Amino acid sequence: MRLHQRSKGWMKWTLVVMVLLASTALVSSTKPPFTERNKAFYADEALVNFVRPGLVFTIVSHEIASDGTVKVRFKMTDPKGAALEREGINTPGAVSASFILATIPNNNKFYQAYTTRLKTSTYAPTAGKQARQAGADAGGSFAKVADGEYVYTFGTKLPSGYDKTATHTIAVYGSRNLTEFDLGTNYASATYSFVPDGTAVKKVRDVISTSSCNKCHDDLSFHGGSRKGVELCVMCHAPGYTLGTTTVQNTNPETDNTIDLTQMAHKIHAGSSLASVVAGGKYQIIGFGNAVSDFSDVNMPSKPNNCQWCHEQKNTATQKDAWLTQPSRAACGACHDTVNFTTGAGHVGLPQATDNQCSTCHIPQGEIDFDASIKGAHVVEQASSLTRGAVVKILSIDNAKPGQKPVLTVSLKDRSGADMDIKELIPGAGRGRLAFTLAGPTTDYGTGIGATGTNGYVQDNITVTSMTGGPGTYKYTFSTAIPADAKGTWVFAAEGRSDETILSGTQKQRTYEVNIPNDMKYFSVDGTDVVTRRHIVETATCNNCHYNLSLHGENRNEIQNCVICHNPNMTDAARRPAAQAPNESISMASMVHRIHTGKEQPRDFTIYGFGNSANNFNDVGFPEPASVTNCNMCHSTNTQNAPAIGVLPVQDPRGWLSPVGTTSAACLSCHASKDAASHALANTTTLGESCGTCHGPSAEFAVSKVHAQ
Repeated sequence: MRLHQRSKGWMKWTLVVMVLLASTALVSSTKPPFTERNKAFYADEALVNFVRPGLVFTIVSHEIASDGTVKVRFKMTDPKGAALEREGINTPGAVSASFILATIPNNNKFYQAYTTRLKTSTYAPTAGKQARQAGADAGGSFAKVADGEYVYTFGTKLPSGYDKTATHTIAVYGSRNLTEFDLGTNYASATYSFVPDGTAVKKVRDVISTSSCNKCHDDLSFHGGSRKGVELCVMCHAPGYTLGTTTVQNTNPETDNTIDLTQMAHKIHAGSSLASVVAGGKYQIIGFGNAVSDFSDVNMPSKPNNCQWCHEQKNTATQKDAWLTQPSRAACGACHDTVNFTTGAGHVGLPQATDNQCSTCHIPQGEIDFDASIKGAHVVEQASSLTRGAVVKILSIDNAKPGQKPVLTVSLKDRSGADMDIKELIPGAGRGRLAFTLAGPTTDYGTGIGATGTNGYVQDNITVTSMTGGPGTYKYTFSTAIPADAKGTWVFAAEGRSDETILSGTQKQRTYEVNIPNDMKYFSVDGTDVVTRRHIVETATCNNCHYNLSLHGENRNEIQNCVICHNPNMTDAARRPAAQAPNESISMASMVHRIHTGKEQPRDFTIYGFGNSANNFNDVGFPEPASVTNCNMCHSTNTQNAPAIGVLPVQDPRGWLSPVGTTSAACLSCHASKDAASHALANTTTLGESCGTCHGPSAEFAVSKVHAQ
């Protein structure tokens, strides 16, 4: 019966589309400006012009009756403003809409929602436990007043004596179901603020902009996708309160953890570094369907003490400085979660009954890094003003022909631009490091030079006596000659770190490693044009989440340097114990895809590194709702397209296929099933891979098309 009904539905829409195509009723013959991330981008133009995918809510006005009944007039349209119908009868796709009504009291800075729900735990350990939470309205009704325009009457009434001088906000969120047309589900939300007495809105809750979150989260939305943006989150995720005769705990009854966003967001992002978690505890929230969300293994790639990564000064939030000017026990105690503000334990013995005195000691910024000021206490060491740092630039390369040992001329300065002596960078006793790596050709690293274990590259570690000249400018003769049969473009990469000791003789003295920005110098060994190595991913893109991507003891921080060692012929053979054979591929494409999909990998994914350390990535996942299906979150524009640009097959001893073609290696690192590997094998012949036939940019199953949402 369901199949028959669905068939009838398809017939209905097919007839409607045919009628529209036969008329001049189409609004535009131009395909709407969807991105390659949208299924609609690839759909038939006539279908898209009819369905007009997307959903936009706009709140127009409100009414408050004398008995506290609230009505809100709102519109539902597509992105071009065409009206949509809730039921999805006369316009494609039924639309759901839910509403929240909240206020910011004049003596408070947080929202307090009138619309609430009583959550009763069905989670076995706490079954029956209850907590009232802010939430969507219940018992309301809709009335259509025009095409695409409705009035919603709240089931929740304002209490008598509600403050008419306080900011009030109505939020609407919902979805439009277009799965019948293979166009997915569209989500949208909107907010509308007003003061009931008709005066202008003076108080808002606007601390972090959604755009700041979306650096990592892509499109911030939760609870199934319909709650989009920080503006909506803060309306429910607030501290507990009493409004009228209703007391709202705003806690997770299963764990007693607050759902106040100030605390919850800090705790989630600090996850594995929370003092309570380090001590053996867990930080969990039990959600819909008793799903256990355990954040105890979250490792924020930009470092949780880097407050300015989220509270960034360039964002558009009107209260972006609140973290500096309004420190609180809730915000600070969220990360420093073993501090007892009542007794003063963990707080230099100073109890704090209120937040009134927080800003006395914790001023926005003091005179020196690592003090008790808010900025000072959260300085990332690499970015400290007390860090001298080192900057190395390869100025020129002489003797750069096959059979010759290249001579490098390099500059060595500190971050201020002052000349630096090599002895300052490498003072001895394991302190500091500078190295130069030679690799080529740039068509694909992995051959050309190097021995077993360093396939495709050779590296020299510099000593204080191996360079001539200075301070500031030095020459270095590389120990290995360019191979006699070398052709094309080759590269030298400079890498290293300085060891810094700051605040010597004080209680804040510390020593740490500071990365030297990797410098790349490409050169031709045979007189042909210089062709740099292809750019699949840019370091700046990685740093949208990682802030300052720097690995291997702060030595490697530029993707174009990473790919020299992480080439198709490299595995962890040099570090992996024999008992843990076979070896794991560390080719860049395979490795990075597998790391970022660690939780989804069907097998153990462990790479052995320096000191034979086992680095397991099985608990790694993208920050929700960001998804690895959005290749452009990492890739430069469309560099994920098939066929992959590369020459050498990838050595993948622990994979289904080894060696495996360059395109298959990249795809199979996410699509890691045996069936997928068999598909790749079946489409690889002695002539090579045929991936581009079906998955090329214009093919039916193009990479961007199959990953669209």
